[in-house]
Amino acid sequence: MPGYPERGETEPTKPAPSKRDDQRQPSAERSRNTLVFGVVALAWLAFDTLTKSFFNGHSLGEVIAGPFLGLVRFRLVHNTGAAWGMFGDSTFLLGVLSIAVCLVLVAYLFFLSPRPSLVEVVGVALVVAGGLGNAFDRFTLGYVVDFIEPVFIDFPVFNVADIGVTCGFVLFVAGMILAYRRADREAAALDETSRDVSEPDDGEGPRER
Repeated sequence: MPGYPERGETEPTKPAPSKRDDQRQPSAERSRNTLVFGVVALAWLAFDTLTKSFFNGHSLGEVIAGPFLGLVRFRLVHNTGAAWGMFGDSTFLLGVLSIAVCLVLVAYLFFLSPRPSLVEVVGVALVVAGGLGNAFDRFTLGYVVDFIEPVFIDFPVFNVADIGVTCGFVLFVAGMILAYRRADREAAALDETSRDVSEPDDGEGPRER
């Protein structure tokens, strides 16, 4: 009958999907990543801005609260450089550098990474929020508002933006590792499928009529 293979004939096999098609990010996944990135980045940036606004209303150098459990206290510091006083009075250059790093990470996440994991998305969102928060301080105030001071070790005073950058970077690296492992597993499964499709059947070949 038309549309059905004759007895002894084999149906033509469909080509297996390529690795390029398999690794392409689906539109639904891209939309989810964009939403998660926007929510996390805006929420952390707002939290950073509110805390800086509150603590910057106190006197410079004033111990506002603490120490808590002998770990940290709140003390207002204006930082014109980087951690441990490095690059002092280079606040504008550091702000430009922060913006550049944020742009590179966003470009990687949405244009270069084929299928970023959710952990990567959250990590980049935190880094971008922290970088933009500190850059905004540098451009508008000429310094960064720091207020979280560890008291049990010799460590620079930091802020919510710094927490976002540090934790976000850790999540970003962990997410990249998870994404590469997932890609390796999918590639191995795709290779196995391709071999199964390309191998001839062990059954009888076409019979003569």
